[in-house]
Formats: sequence, structure tokens, C-alpha cells
Amino acid sequence: MPLHPIEQPNLAATHPVHLVSTPASAGFPSPAGDDLEDEIDPMAWVVRHPASTFWWRVEGDCLWDAGIRDGDIIAVDRAGKRRVGRAVLAVVDSAVTAKILRKRGDRYYLAPANSQEQFPDIELTEDSEIWGVIAGVVRRYDLA
Repeated sequence: MPLHPIEQPNLAATHPVHLVSTPASAGFPSPAGDDLEDEIDPMAWVVRHPASTFWWRVEGDCLWDAGIRDGDIIAVDRAGKRRVGRAVLAVVDSAVTAKILRKRGDRYYLAPANSQEQFPDIELTEDSEIWGVIAGVVRRYDLA
């Protein structure tokens, strides 16, 4: 999965927006609510550690089942805890890749999360480096 670094957004320039407390049903429609919760700053909600977070654009679909799509922008937190089962950004054989961290026996692997396509697991070696944990995803929908 090739990834591309993108310019760090100016977190100071973000603007809080209102969050409606009634969830929008993605199934059977529910009555609309007009209750507003406190304001939320979406960027601050995704970025937990601003000084250690950077952004990459994803290319490919190996994390489809994890909700990460081709063209998405991921927030990668270098201060995030690297745990088995988390999505991470890593460098393997001089290539940057985003996958799920897995462990079998005493060995660690980077595994895809796409039940529709076959992608191989990648064994981590002493030359591999996990750059950080994927803390969030930003996706813009085409409104045209």
C-alpha cells in the first residue's frame, strides 16, 4: 500500500463546529433531533498528540475492513501505543506501508484488513520500523 506524506495542517486554524447529540441512523430512519451538544473541533478530536502526529495519504485497499480507503488521509501518532491489533504505519524494505500489527508465536507481522482481496502478511524484521499508530482517518466526499 503506497502512502504519500502530506503537509501538516495548521491545527491552530481549525474551527470548532456543533455536534448534534441525536445520532443519525445508518439503518432505519429515526426521528430527527435538534439537541446540540458542546462544540467539537474535529481536528483536535483526531489528533491526540499534536507534536508527534503527522499525515499521510493512503493508496490502495488493504485496510478496507478497518475503514481506511484509497485516497483517505490518515493521522499517524508516533506517541501512540503500538499494540497487537492496531493499525500502524511502518517501513519495511525501504517502503512505507499501513497495516494491522499481528503476532504469531514470538514473531510480529503486518497484516491486511480486507476480506475481499488477498494481500500477504509481512513479517517484521530488525530492519523494519513502526513509525506510529493510525489515530484517525479524514475523508472528503464528492458533493458533485
